[in-house]
Formats: sequence, C-alpha cells, structure tokens
Amino acid sequence: MGPACPIAMHDFTLPLAFWMPTGWEWLIVGAVGLLLFGKRLPEVGRSLGKGIVEFKRGLKGVTDEIESESDKPAALPKPAQEPEARPYQAEKVENA
Repeated sequence: MGPACPIAMHDFTLPLAFWMPTGWEWLIVGAVGLLLFGKRLPEVGRSLGKGIVEFKRGLKGVTDEIESESDKPAALPKPAQEPEARPYQAEKVENA
C-alpha cells in the first residue's frame, strides 16, 4: 500500500537546507556582491582572510594546549594537612 498522504514521500527527498546555488545563481550572487562592495571588495576579502588565519591560529593554540596537558603525568592530589594543634589557653578576665 502507498502512503496515506496524497503527496508521495519522494517529492521531499532534498530538503532546502542542502540547496546549493548552480552556475547562474552564483553569477547573480557575485554581481550583487560586486554592486554592494564595489571598490572595497579586495579590502573585505583581505580582512576575511586575516580573520580565518587568526581563527586557525587560535584553534591550533587550543589543540596544542590540550595535547601538552594530556602528555603531562597526572599529579596526585596532596593529602590535606591537619591544622597544628595548639593547647587551649584561657583568657584572663579582669573583674571590673
């Protein structure tokens, strides 16, 4: 038996989240980007590239730190030290 819904399930095999522009659509996106950014397009690309490099550098720093911490031998916790016991000394109270 087929599905109860009049629209077959195979009509929805490609959700919109996985849509990728084709050749003409990329051309339109590029033209809109050129109109919006114009002369600043090289500057925008340069700053975007610097941002990506900085992100990768930060990510590498974090992974290096994690690896260096995992290579260290595990330090055993120090036993808690008891406070030094002192004998009780009564306070001298003066009668007023």
